[in-house]
Amino acid sequence: MLTTFGEDDYIERALSLGAGGFLLKSGDPRELLAGIHAVADGAAFLSPKVAQRVIARLSGGQLARASAARERIAALTPREREVLTLLGSGLSNADIAAKMFVVEGTVKAHVSTILTRLGAKNRVQAAITAYEAGLVGGDAAAATP
Repeated sequence: MLTTFGEDDYIERALSLGAGGFLLKSGDPRELLAGIHAVADGAAFLSPKVAQRVIARLSGGQLARASAARERIAALTPREREVLTLLGSGLSNADIAAKMFVVEGTVKAHVSTILTRLGAKNRVQAAITAYEAGLVGGDAAAATP
């Protein structure tokens, strides 16, 4: 989504409806190109100003969300958690496949299963779950998948 509105409600609505990225028109034009390429490669992209707002919002009520996220990822196999961790780190399917030494179709199948098991509509929601569960980000070292 490319917009002039960076308020939390716009960001949340766009991501919940399946946007793979959220960019502000006021951002650097290079961000737009990077965002287009990232989403086309199957990754998610948030402009830095939006990412800062999302992270700030995620940090409020984090303990309850972290617990709920850990419960949701408990239904995943170890291999699916590995894929979710890489997806949450912003890697595309091709990058995940290369890192795991599998074909991209296998990664796509894992991502599809992950989305279903997590009840996520898209990769961004799955990545947020990975972040909330501590698979990626500041708490990743302390996470117990």
